[in-house]
Amino acid sequence: MNTELFIARRLFSDKNSGQKFSGRVVKLAVAGISLGLAVMIISVCIIIGFQREVKGKVNGFASHLKIVNNAENNSYQTQPIIEYPDFIEKLQHLSGIRHVQKFITKPGMIKTKESIQGVVLKGISSDFDWSFFNKYKISGEKFSMDSVDRSSVWISQQLSDLLKIKQGDRFLMYFLNQNERYPRIRRFKVCGIYRTGLDEFDKLFVLSQLSQIQQINSWKNNQISGYEIFISDPDNLDGMDYDVQRMMASFFPVSQNNLQLTNIKNKYPEIYDWLNLLDMNVWIILILMIIVAGFNMISGLFVIILERTQMIGIMKYMGATNANVRKIFLYLSAFLVGRGLLWGNIIGIGLCLIQYFFNIIHLDPVSYYVSTVPVYFPIFKLILLNIGTLLITVLMLVIPSYFVAKISPDRIIRFD
Repeated sequence: MNTELFIARRLFSDKNSGQKFSGRVVKLAVAGISLGLAVMIISVCIIIGFQREVKGKVNGFASHLKIVNNAENNSYQTQPIIEYPDFIEKLQHLSGIRHVQKFITKPGMIKTKESIQGVVLKGISSDFDWSFFNKYKISGEKFSMDSVDRSSVWISQQLSDLLKIKQGDRFLMYFLNQNERYPRIRRFKVCGIYRTGLDEFDKLFVLSQLSQIQQINSWKNNQISGYEIFISDPDNLDGMDYDVQRMMASFFPVSQNNLQLTNIKNKYPEIYDWLNLLDMNVWIILILMIIVAGFNMISGLFVIILERTQMIGIMKYMGATNANVRKIFLYLSAFLVGRGLLWGNIIGIGLCLIQYFFNIIHLDPVSYYVSTVPVYFPIFKLILLNIGTLLITVLMLVIPSYFVAKISPDRIIRFD
Protein backbone atom coordinates (compact mmCIF):
# COMPACT_ATOMS: atom_id res chain seq x y z
CA MET A 1 0.00 0.00 0.00
CA ASN A 2 1.30 3.45 -0.92
CA THR A 3 0.85 5.31 2.37
CA GLU A 4 1.75 8.73 0.97
CA LEU A 5 -0.79 8.36 -1.85
CA PHE A 6 -3.47 7.20 0.61
CA ILE A 7 -2.95 10.23 2.90
CA ALA A 8 -2.89 12.60 -0.11
CA ARG A 9 -6.23 11.19 -1.28
CA ARG A 10 -7.76 11.70 2.17
CA LEU A 11 -6.54 15.29 2.26
CA PHE A 12 -7.83 15.89 -1.26
CA SER A 13 -11.29 14.53 -0.41
CA ASP A 14 -11.51 16.28 2.98
CA LYS A 15 -14.85 18.11 2.91
CA ASN A 16 -13.79 20.50 5.68
CA SER A 17 -10.71 21.72 3.80
CA GLY A 18 -12.79 24.18 1.79
CA GLN A 19 -13.79 26.00 4.96
CA LYS A 20 -10.18 26.68 5.96
CA PHE A 21 -8.06 29.57 4.72
CA SER A 22 -5.89 27.19 2.69
CA GLY A 23 -9.02 25.87 0.99
CA ARG A 24 -9.86 29.31 -0.37
CA VAL A 25 -6.28 29.87 -1.56
CA VAL A 26 -6.20 26.45 -3.22
CA LYS A 27 -9.50 27.15 -4.98
CA LEU A 28 -8.02 30.32 -6.40
CA ALA A 29 -4.91 28.41 -7.52
CA VAL A 30 -7.03 25.70 -9.16
CA ALA A 31 -9.16 28.38 -10.84
CA GLY A 32 -5.96 29.99 -12.17
CA ILE A 33 -4.85 26.66 -13.64
CA SER A 34 -8.30 26.12 -15.19
CA LEU A 35 -8.37 29.54 -16.81
CA GLY A 36 -4.75 29.23 -17.92
CA LEU A 37 -5.35 25.88 -19.60
CA ALA A 38 -8.60 27.14 -21.15
CA VAL A 39 -6.68 30.07 -22.68
CA MET A 40 -3.98 27.68 -23.97
CA ILE A 41 -6.55 25.32 -25.51
CA ILE A 42 -8.45 28.18 -27.16
CA SER A 43 -5.19 29.68 -28.48
CA VAL A 44 -3.97 26.38 -29.94
CA CYS A 45 -7.34 25.51 -31.52
CA ILE A 46 -7.80 28.96 -33.06
CA ILE A 47 -4.21 29.45 -34.28
CA ILE A 48 -4.02 25.98 -35.86
CA GLY A 49 -7.52 26.42 -37.28
CA PHE A 50 -6.55 29.79 -38.76
CA GLN A 51 -3.34 28.37 -40.26
CA ARG A 52 -5.17 25.41 -41.79
CA GLU A 53 -7.95 27.63 -43.18
CA VAL A 54 -5.61 30.13 -44.84
CA LYS A 55 -3.25 27.45 -46.14
CA GLY A 56 -6.22 25.50 -47.46
CA LYS A 57 -7.43 28.52 -49.41
CA VAL A 58 -3.99 29.27 -50.85
CA ASN A 59 -3.50 25.62 -51.77
CA GLY A 60 -6.96 25.52 -53.34
CA PHE A 61 -5.90 28.27 -55.76
CA ALA A 62 -2.28 27.29 -56.36
CA SER A 63 -1.95 23.60 -55.27
CA HIS A 64 0.77 22.16 -53.02
CA LEU A 65 3.17 21.26 -55.85
CA LYS A 66 3.41 22.19 -59.53
CA ILE A 67 5.21 20.68 -62.47
CA VAL A 68 5.94 23.47 -64.95
CA ASN A 69 8.38 24.44 -67.67
CA ASN A 70 11.86 25.14 -66.28
CA ALA A 71 11.61 28.57 -67.93
CA GLU A 72 8.93 29.41 -65.33
CA ASN A 73 9.80 32.68 -63.58
CA ASN A 74 6.79 33.06 -61.28
CA SER A 75 4.91 34.73 -64.12
CA TYR A 76 1.40 33.72 -65.12
CA GLN A 77 2.48 34.04 -68.77
CA THR A 78 3.83 30.51 -68.97
CA GLN A 79 5.83 28.49 -71.47
CA PRO A 80 4.12 25.28 -72.60
CA ILE A 81 5.05 21.71 -71.74
CA ILE A 82 3.84 18.52 -73.42
CA GLU A 83 1.31 16.38 -71.57
CA TYR A 84 2.84 13.26 -70.03
CA PRO A 85 -0.10 10.89 -69.34
CA ASP A 86 2.14 7.89 -68.52
CA PHE A 87 4.08 9.84 -65.91
CA ILE A 88 0.93 11.35 -64.41
CA GLU A 89 -0.67 7.91 -64.12
CA LYS A 90 2.41 6.70 -62.28
CA LEU A 91 2.49 9.84 -60.12
CA GLN A 92 -1.14 9.40 -59.04
CA HIS A 93 -0.23 6.02 -57.54
CA LEU A 94 2.50 7.56 -55.38
CA SER A 95 1.65 7.32 -51.70
CA GLY A 96 0.59 10.71 -50.32
CA ILE A 97 -0.69 12.13 -53.64
CA ARG A 98 -4.39 13.07 -53.42
CA HIS A 99 -5.03 14.51 -56.87
CA VAL A 100 -3.24 15.67 -60.04
CA GLN A 101 -4.76 18.02 -62.63
CA LYS A 102 -3.50 19.94 -65.65
CA PHE A 103 -3.87 23.68 -66.03
CA ILE A 104 -3.00 26.74 -68.12
CA THR A 105 -2.76 30.34 -66.92
CA LYS A 106 -3.03 33.39 -69.14
CA PRO A 107 -2.89 37.05 -68.01
CA GLY A 108 -5.56 39.23 -69.51
CA MET A 109 -7.63 42.33 -69.00
CA ILE A 110 -11.37 42.57 -68.44
CA LYS A 111 -12.96 45.65 -69.95
CA THR A 112 -16.48 46.79 -69.24
CA LYS A 113 -18.21 50.10 -70.00
CA GLU A 114 -17.12 51.51 -66.64
CA SER A 115 -14.02 49.60 -65.51
CA ILE A 116 -10.83 47.85 -66.55
CA GLN A 117 -9.26 45.12 -64.43
CA GLY A 118 -6.22 42.90 -64.94
CA VAL A 119 -6.85 39.24 -64.13
CA VAL A 120 -5.45 35.76 -64.75
CA LEU A 121 -7.53 33.35 -66.77
CA LYS A 122 -6.96 29.85 -65.39
CA GLY A 123 -7.77 27.05 -67.80
CA ILE A 124 -9.08 23.80 -66.31
CA SER A 125 -9.99 20.45 -67.81
CA SER A 126 -12.21 17.47 -67.05
CA ASP A 127 -9.75 16.29 -64.38
CA PHE A 128 -10.30 19.48 -62.33
CA ASP A 129 -11.27 18.98 -58.67
CA TRP A 130 -14.24 21.30 -58.05
CA SER A 131 -14.48 20.60 -54.30
CA PHE A 132 -12.61 23.76 -53.27
CA PHE A 133 -14.63 26.16 -55.43
CA ASN A 134 -17.90 24.38 -54.64
CA LYS A 135 -17.17 25.04 -50.95
CA TYR A 136 -16.95 28.79 -51.59
CA LYS A 137 -19.54 29.01 -54.34
CA ILE A 138 -21.98 31.92 -54.15
CA SER A 139 -24.07 30.94 -57.17
CA GLY A 140 -23.96 29.02 -60.42
CA GLU A 141 -22.93 25.55 -61.54
CA LYS A 142 -19.69 24.16 -62.93
CA PHE A 143 -19.41 24.43 -66.69
CA SER A 144 -19.19 21.41 -68.96
CA MET A 145 -15.79 20.69 -70.49
CA ASP A 146 -17.41 18.95 -73.46
CA SER A 147 -19.51 21.94 -74.45
CA VAL A 148 -18.88 23.50 -77.85
CA ASP A 149 -19.45 26.90 -76.25
CA ARG A 150 -16.20 27.66 -74.44
CA SER A 151 -17.19 31.10 -73.18
CA SER A 152 -18.35 30.06 -69.69
CA VAL A 153 -16.26 31.30 -66.75
CA TRP A 154 -16.33 31.58 -62.97
CA ILE A 155 -15.41 34.90 -61.40
CA SER A 156 -15.14 36.01 -57.77
CA GLN A 157 -17.67 38.07 -55.87
CA GLN A 158 -15.03 40.78 -55.56
CA LEU A 159 -14.66 41.04 -59.34
CA SER A 160 -18.43 40.92 -59.71
CA ASP A 161 -18.84 43.90 -57.38
CA LEU A 162 -15.87 45.77 -58.80
CA LEU A 163 -16.86 45.41 -62.45
CA LYS A 164 -20.64 45.29 -61.86
CA ILE A 165 -20.88 41.92 -63.61
CA LYS A 166 -23.60 39.53 -62.48
CA GLN A 167 -24.20 35.88 -63.22
CA GLY A 168 -25.36 35.50 -66.80
CA ASP A 169 -23.69 38.73 -67.95
CA ARG A 170 -21.15 38.78 -70.76
CA PHE A 171 -17.89 40.73 -70.89
CA LEU A 172 -14.80 41.12 -73.07
CA MET A 173 -11.24 40.09 -72.23
CA TYR A 174 -8.08 41.23 -74.01
CA PHE A 175 -4.92 39.11 -74.30
CA LEU A 176 -1.44 39.83 -75.61
CA ASN A 177 0.74 37.20 -77.26
CA GLN A 178 4.43 37.41 -78.03
CA ASN A 179 5.29 38.77 -81.46
CA GLU A 180 1.70 39.91 -82.01
CA ARG A 181 0.99 43.58 -82.52
CA TYR A 182 -2.70 43.58 -81.61
CA PRO A 183 -4.44 41.96 -78.64
CA ARG A 184 -6.73 38.99 -79.03
CA ILE A 185 -10.29 39.59 -77.82
CA ARG A 186 -12.67 37.00 -76.41
CA ARG A 187 -16.19 37.30 -75.07
CA PHE A 188 -17.05 35.37 -71.92
CA LYS A 189 -20.22 34.63 -69.98
CA VAL A 190 -20.38 34.43 -66.18
CA CYS A 191 -21.85 31.07 -65.17
CA GLY A 192 -20.59 30.95 -61.57
CA ILE A 193 -19.48 33.26 -58.74
CA TYR A 194 -17.31 32.32 -55.77
CA ARG A 195 -15.82 34.05 -52.72
CA THR A 196 -13.01 32.61 -50.61
CA GLY A 197 -12.07 35.71 -48.61
CA LEU A 198 -8.49 35.76 -49.95
CA ASP A 199 -8.92 39.06 -51.73
CA GLU A 200 -5.57 39.07 -53.51
CA PHE A 201 -6.50 35.75 -55.13
CA ASP A 202 -10.21 36.44 -55.55
CA LYS A 203 -9.61 39.57 -57.58
CA LEU A 204 -7.05 37.75 -59.74
CA PHE A 205 -8.34 34.35 -60.88
CA VAL A 206 -11.06 33.65 -63.44
CA LEU A 207 -11.82 29.99 -64.22
CA SER A 208 -12.25 28.98 -67.87
CA GLN A 209 -11.96 25.95 -70.13
CA LEU A 210 -8.40 24.85 -70.80
CA SER A 211 -9.07 24.47 -74.52
CA GLN A 212 -10.09 28.14 -74.72
CA ILE A 213 -6.65 29.29 -73.56
CA GLN A 214 -4.93 26.79 -75.86
CA GLN A 215 -6.69 28.49 -78.73
CA ILE A 216 -5.78 32.00 -77.46
CA ASN A 217 -2.11 30.98 -77.15
CA SER A 218 -2.14 29.09 -80.49
CA TRP A 219 -0.98 25.99 -78.61
CA LYS A 220 -1.52 22.40 -79.67
CA ASN A 221 -4.06 20.19 -77.90
CA ASN A 222 -1.33 18.43 -75.91
CA GLN A 223 0.38 21.63 -74.69
CA ILE A 224 -0.35 22.95 -71.21
CA SER A 225 1.23 25.21 -68.58
CA GLY A 226 1.78 22.30 -66.22
CA TYR A 227 0.29 20.01 -63.60
CA GLU A 228 -1.06 20.89 -60.16
CA ILE A 229 -0.42 18.29 -57.48
CA PHE A 230 -2.45 18.09 -54.26
CA ILE A 231 -1.12 16.00 -51.38
CA SER A 232 -2.99 14.27 -48.57
CA ASP A 233 -0.90 15.66 -45.71
CA PRO A 234 0.05 19.34 -46.18
CA ASP A 235 2.43 19.09 -43.20
CA ASN A 236 4.54 16.66 -45.25
CA LEU A 237 5.03 19.11 -48.12
CA ASP A 238 8.84 18.94 -48.07
CA GLY A 239 8.82 15.15 -48.00
CA MET A 240 6.43 14.90 -50.94
CA ASP A 241 8.48 17.52 -52.82
CA TYR A 242 11.50 15.23 -52.50
CA ASP A 243 9.55 12.10 -53.53
CA VAL A 244 8.08 13.73 -56.66
CA GLN A 245 11.45 15.19 -57.68
CA ARG A 246 13.04 11.76 -57.34
CA MET A 247 10.29 10.22 -59.47
CA MET A 248 10.75 12.91 -62.13
CA ALA A 249 14.51 12.30 -62.19
CA SER A 250 14.00 8.57 -62.74
CA PHE A 251 11.29 8.97 -65.39
CA PHE A 252 12.67 11.72 -67.65
CA PRO A 253 16.10 11.63 -69.32
CA VAL A 254 18.25 14.58 -68.27
CA SER A 255 18.78 15.65 -71.89
CA GLN A 256 15.01 15.82 -72.53
CA ASN A 257 13.86 17.15 -69.18
CA ASN A 258 12.53 20.71 -69.53
CA LEU A 259 10.46 20.42 -66.33
CA GLN A 260 10.83 21.77 -62.83
CA LEU A 261 8.91 21.15 -59.63
CA THR A 262 7.84 24.09 -57.48
CA ASN A 263 6.05 24.07 -54.14
CA ILE A 264 3.58 26.48 -52.60
CA LYS A 265 5.96 27.67 -49.86
CA ASN A 266 8.44 28.90 -52.46
CA LYS A 267 5.66 30.46 -54.55
CA TYR A 268 4.17 32.46 -51.67
CA PRO A 269 6.88 32.65 -48.98
CA GLU A 270 5.43 35.83 -47.43
CA ILE A 271 2.15 34.08 -46.55
CA TYR A 272 3.85 31.03 -45.05
CA ASP A 273 6.36 33.15 -43.12
CA TRP A 274 3.48 35.17 -41.69
CA LEU A 275 1.60 32.01 -40.68
CA ASN A 276 4.74 30.55 -39.09
CA LEU A 277 5.05 33.67 -36.92
CA LEU A 278 1.76 32.66 -35.31
CA ASP A 279 3.52 29.59 -33.88
CA MET A 280 5.78 31.93 -31.92
CA ASN A 281 2.71 33.64 -30.45
CA VAL A 282 1.33 30.28 -29.35
CA TRP A 283 4.58 29.33 -27.62
CA ILE A 284 4.68 32.66 -25.79
CA ILE A 285 1.11 32.15 -24.57
CA LEU A 286 1.82 28.56 -23.48
CA ILE A 287 4.97 29.49 -21.56
CA LEU A 288 3.34 32.45 -19.80
CA MET A 289 0.23 30.49 -18.84
CA ILE A 290 2.23 27.54 -17.50
CA ILE A 291 4.46 29.86 -15.45
CA VAL A 292 1.41 31.61 -13.99
CA ALA A 293 -0.23 28.26 -13.20
CA GLY A 294 2.96 27.02 -11.57
CA PHE A 295 3.33 30.06 -9.31
CA ASN A 296 -0.35 29.85 -8.37
CA MET A 297 0.16 26.28 -7.19
CA ILE A 298 3.41 27.17 -5.40
CA SER A 299 1.59 29.78 -3.33
CA GLY A 300 -1.22 27.31 -2.67
CA LEU A 301 1.24 24.60 -1.62
CA PHE A 302 2.99 26.94 0.82
CA VAL A 303 -0.32 27.78 2.47
CA ILE A 304 -1.30 24.10 2.71
CA ILE A 305 2.05 23.21 4.30
CA LEU A 306 1.80 26.06 6.80
CA GLU A 307 -1.71 25.02 7.78
CA ARG A 308 -0.70 21.36 8.11
CA THR A 309 2.43 21.92 10.21
CA GLN A 310 0.94 20.05 13.15
CA MET A 311 0.14 17.04 10.97
CA ILE A 312 3.68 17.16 9.55
CA GLY A 313 5.15 17.29 13.06
CA ILE A 314 3.11 14.30 14.21
CA MET A 315 4.09 12.27 11.13
CA LYS A 316 7.78 13.03 11.68
CA TYR A 317 7.44 12.14 15.36
CA MET A 318 5.97 8.77 14.28
CA GLY A 319 8.99 8.08 12.04
CA ALA A 320 8.06 9.60 8.65
CA THR A 321 11.00 11.02 6.72
CA ASN A 322 11.09 14.35 4.92
CA ALA A 323 10.85 12.45 1.62
CA ASN A 324 7.65 10.72 2.79
CA VAL A 325 6.04 14.02 3.72
CA ARG A 326 7.15 15.67 0.48
CA LYS A 327 5.53 12.87 -1.52
CA ILE A 328 2.23 13.44 0.28
CA PHE A 329 2.11 17.10 -0.69
CA LEU A 330 3.33 16.44 -4.23
CA TYR A 331 0.58 13.83 -4.69
CA LEU A 332 -1.93 16.31 -3.26
CA SER A 333 -0.66 19.01 -5.64
CA ALA A 334 -1.00 16.62 -8.59
CA PHE A 335 -4.63 15.93 -7.64
CA LEU A 336 -5.36 19.65 -7.39
CA VAL A 337 -3.64 20.36 -10.72
CA GLY A 338 -5.64 17.51 -12.26
CA ARG A 339 -8.86 19.10 -11.03
CA GLY A 340 -7.78 22.40 -12.59
CA LEU A 341 -6.95 20.65 -15.87
CA LEU A 342 -10.36 18.96 -15.92
CA TRP A 343 -12.21 22.24 -15.59
CA GLY A 344 -9.80 23.93 -17.99
CA ASN A 345 -10.59 21.33 -20.65
CA ILE A 346 -14.32 21.68 -20.07
CA ILE A 347 -14.16 25.48 -20.40
CA GLY A 348 -11.65 25.65 -23.26
CA ILE A 349 -13.02 22.85 -25.43
CA GLY A 350 -16.59 23.88 -24.63
CA LEU A 351 -16.04 27.45 -25.87
CA CYS A 352 -14.26 26.15 -28.99
CA LEU A 353 -17.15 23.77 -29.73
CA ILE A 354 -19.63 26.64 -29.43
CA GLN A 355 -17.62 28.66 -31.95
CA TYR A 356 -17.15 25.62 -34.21
CA PHE A 357 -20.85 24.83 -34.48
CA PHE A 358 -22.44 28.29 -34.19
CA ASN A 359 -19.75 30.70 -35.55
CA ILE A 360 -20.58 33.33 -32.93
CA ILE A 361 -17.40 35.42 -33.40
CA HIS A 362 -17.14 37.03 -36.85
CA LEU A 363 -14.12 38.63 -38.51
CA ASP A 364 -13.49 41.02 -41.36
CA PRO A 365 -12.46 38.76 -44.28
CA VAL A 366 -10.56 41.62 -45.91
CA SER A 367 -8.17 41.80 -42.94
CA TYR A 368 -8.16 38.19 -41.69
CA TYR A 369 -8.98 36.16 -44.86
CA VAL A 370 -11.78 34.38 -42.97
CA SER A 371 -15.30 35.54 -42.10
CA THR A 372 -15.50 33.73 -38.73
CA VAL A 373 -12.94 32.59 -36.17
CA PRO A 374 -11.82 29.15 -37.41
CA VAL A 375 -11.41 26.33 -34.89
CA TYR A 376 -9.57 23.04 -35.28
CA PHE A 377 -9.15 20.32 -32.64
CA PRO A 378 -5.67 18.73 -32.78
CA ILE A 379 -6.45 15.89 -30.34
CA PHE A 380 -2.87 14.65 -29.98
CA LYS A 381 -1.54 18.16 -29.31
CA LEU A 382 -4.26 18.84 -26.75
CA ILE A 383 -3.36 15.62 -24.92
CA LEU A 384 0.32 16.63 -24.93
CA LEU A 385 -0.68 20.08 -23.67
CA ASN A 386 -2.48 18.55 -20.69
CA ILE A 387 0.35 16.14 -19.90
CA GLY A 388 2.99 18.86 -20.27
CA THR A 389 1.08 21.30 -18.04
CA LEU A 390 0.65 18.63 -15.35
CA LEU A 391 4.31 17.56 -15.40
CA ILE A 392 5.80 21.07 -15.53
CA THR A 393 3.50 22.40 -12.79
CA VAL A 394 4.22 19.48 -10.46
CA LEU A 395 7.97 19.74 -11.14
CA MET A 396 7.80 23.42 -10.21
CA LEU A 397 6.39 22.31 -6.83
CA VAL A 398 9.35 20.06 -5.99
CA ILE A 399 11.51 22.92 -4.64
CA PRO A 400 8.85 24.45 -2.34
CA SER A 401 8.01 20.94 -1.07
CA TYR A 402 11.46 20.90 0.59
CA PHE A 403 10.04 23.46 3.02
CA VAL A 404 8.74 20.53 5.11
CA ALA A 405 12.35 19.71 6.07
CA LYS A 406 12.45 22.93 8.11
CA ILE A 407 9.47 21.87 10.21
CA SER A 408 10.77 20.31 13.44
CA PRO A 409 8.42 18.02 15.43
CA ASP A 410 10.04 19.22 18.69
CA ARG A 411 8.75 22.75 18.09
CA ILE A 412 5.33 21.72 16.79
CA ILE A 413 4.37 19.07 19.30
CA ARG A 414 4.41 20.29 22.89
CA PHE A 415 3.35 18.35 26.00
CA ASP A 416 2.41 20.72 28.80
